[in-house]
Amino acid sequence: MSADGTGRRPDLEGVYQAEYGRCVATLTRLLGDIGLAEEAVQDAFAVAVQKWDEMPPNPGAWIVTTARNRAIDRLRRESTREARHAQALLLHQPGEPQEVGPVRDDQLRMIFTCCHPALSPPARAALTLRLLGGLEVAEIARAYLVPEATLAQRIVRAKKKIRDAGIPYRVPRAAELPDRLASVLTVLYLIFNEGYASTSGELVRTDLCLEAVRLARALAGLMPDEPEVLGLLALLLLTEARRPARVGPSGELVVLAEQDRSLWNRELIAEGHDLVRRCLRRGQPGPYQLQAAINAVHTDGPETDWTQVLALYDQLLAHSPTPIVALNRAVAVAEVHGPAAALAIVEELDLPGYHLLPATRAELLARLGRTAEAVTAYDEAITLAANDTEHAFLRTRRARLTPDA
Repeated sequence: MSADGTGRRPDLEGVYQAEYGRCVATLTRLLGDIGLAEEAVQDAFAVAVQKWDEMPPNPGAWIVTTARNRAIDRLRRESTREARHAQALLLHQPGEPQEVGPVRDDQLRMIFTCCHPALSPPARAALTLRLLGGLEVAEIARAYLVPEATLAQRIVRAKKKIRDAGIPYRVPRAAELPDRLASVLTVLYLIFNEGYASTSGELVRTDLCLEAVRLARALAGLMPDEPEVLGLLALLLLTEARRPARVGPSGELVVLAEQDRSLWNRELIAEGHDLVRRCLRRGQPGPYQLQAAINAVHTDGPETDWTQVLALYDQLLAHSPTPIVALNRAVAVAEVHGPAAALAIVEELDLPGYHLLPATRAELLARLGRTAEAVTAYDEAITLAANDTEHAFLRTRRARLTPDA
């Protein structure tokens, strides 16, 4: 019987999502070995499945302690010099290790470590999402629009590179931080995106959204004079502010145009707007600052000024000429110049496996009265969408076009 008398087992999946990244980061600091830390944490969760009849008072601390003990057991079974050294550190470590650099957060330090210049940019983000977000390989592969096998090999190679190159798990020196900044920003952005539009399970993973915001705040405190750091924080705050209105009372997806704006978090919006103004006063905004400015327009007043949004997307596309930016810009084009102009843009884009491309195309075709083509595009989007909530949303949109079907 559980502590609440219901007989329900503890929510291990929820604990895993909330604590996995923190536990791996802490164990990596204690062990000095990312691979061993991850294995030990996974072992600890396996023990929890067997032993938890009710939730311990501090589940994260329980996982860390159990993982540490499992790591010691594993090291005792090995006879290498490195294993004996690691075992000695774990058994005789006098309290918390002394910090020697500017980063004071295990998870933020882990991000900087995974973003070491010796690793390729895709490997940095994939490895961090696996270790910090606790995301499965399949989830990360969908976020990157790459085959699962490719992503798995990428992560394995990154871990091997860290081991073989002797990349240390340590705090970067202040002079090293700017060189790793772009990758760190990308990782935080991807963690938040996975939380805001999860590739599987529920549409929103609040734990990832809040963790990305927390880490972005920590990064802004570490590097307060970096405009793109402030831009990313503003972007996350303004997007997070809309999260309460993103899902309806029955769990359905609610698009921006149909959201109840009274549910938006006005404190986060005010903070985000202030950061955007600080960024734009510096001139020459980067991509995160521009995305933050777009979201500031969306959250300014009762309706969106699409002309201003389109102007900002023009700047963003010039700075980052990617198909996804072009697709998002096409949505603004549709509002300013009509669906035909937007459809002409969308038809030229190539985003294999990205369900929002056929979904956007379907919306534009429907607005143009080309119902049969819209239905076909919706069918393609439904096939590609991995999230159940998005599946339901797309099926509902499709059904509106064929009410008698």
